[in-house]
Amino acid sequence: MKKKIAITGGTGFVGKELTNALLNRDTEVFILTRRPRPPETRVTYVPWLTEGAAPEKELEGIDAIINLSGSSINDGRWNEEQQKEIYRSRMTSTAEVLRIIQALEHKPKTLINASAIGVYAPSETITHTEHSQDFGTNFLAKTVHDWESLAEEAAAFGLRVAYGRFGIILGKNEGALPLMTLPYKLFAGGPVGSGNQWVSWVHVHDVARAIMFALDHEELKGPFNITAPDPKQMRDFGKEIAKALQRPYWIPVPPLALKLALGAKSQLVLEGQRVVPAVLERHGFRFMFPDLQSALADLYK
Repeated sequence: MKKKIAITGGTGFVGKELTNALLNRDTEVFILTRRPRPPETRVTYVPWLTEGAAPEKELEGIDAIINLSGSSINDGRWNEEQQKEIYRSRMTSTAEVLRIIQALEHKPKTLINASAIGVYAPSETITHTEHSQDFGTNFLAKTVHDWESLAEEAAAFGLRVAYGRFGIILGKNEGALPLMTLPYKLFAGGPVGSGNQWVSWVHVHDVARAIMFALDHEELKGPFNITAPDPKQMRDFGKEIAKALQRPYWIPVPPLALKLALGAKSQLVLEGQRVVPAVLERHGFRFMFPDLQSALADLYK
């Protein structure tokens, strides 16, 4: 029987990849969006978060909701206003998902909510799994904590709730990688900060595959890290980029320059967490791109 899956944030970086992957296995997809669009084959665009929108009227009978909605953390310099928007957008969309679930006569079985490894405390020595209780105290960690806590309220309606903690998602034209590779393309790539900070990355194809894996495995609930099993320290990450792009690795980027350019967002580059996907691997998930060399080779082939 064809499954019906609703996606918020379905027109974004991960959402587009996930939608295509779901359609490839004959799933009916409902994308919740603020911008009206004509229906496509097996894709229905459902208005939400706009005046008069009542998405629940079109979502009866769905099997699961995947909540990816939220303002991008990759856009621009983090000032106070943008941090408020990053937090607000995630709380608002997740609260609306809960309202929709409550309004549905026939509840979906599963909510898979986006999350981030930013919940973990930065460290050069600790390896974080989903059992780690060493959480961060900065803006991103607080945002992720509150986001997960709100999503967990769906369990009160009988749903299985799982939240995928995304690492640094690699895609050729979207996500963090274009910004990270720009200095190398300009022949100015090199060590960033101390170079010791960890980069827990994942190919966007594997993000979509991991979410679908979580959909299929009803025993998987709570947090699951969506990171490749090959985290790299920043210096080694940069050397692999240089090799993939056939560019030199030589000009250091001092921490102060990044802080001036990116504001609080510089934490994403100067601080890192070594995170491994223990839950996914325990349940038998196999990465298409388990190492950085193969991921970059695919993106820049």
